Amino acid sequence: MAGLARDGLILGIETSCDETGGAVVAGGTRLLSNVVASQVEIHR
Repeated sequence: MAGLARDGLILGIETSCDETGGAVVAGGTRLLSNVVASQVEIHR
């Protein structure tokens, strides 16, 4: 990712009706954390 410092952190957040996810990436290439919260089982 051009223009990012090697030690820069990126926080990504995704939401939908039944799920929410988040991730932290270091330097544009190294995944530090990835979590998903889902309500799919509740709706079954």
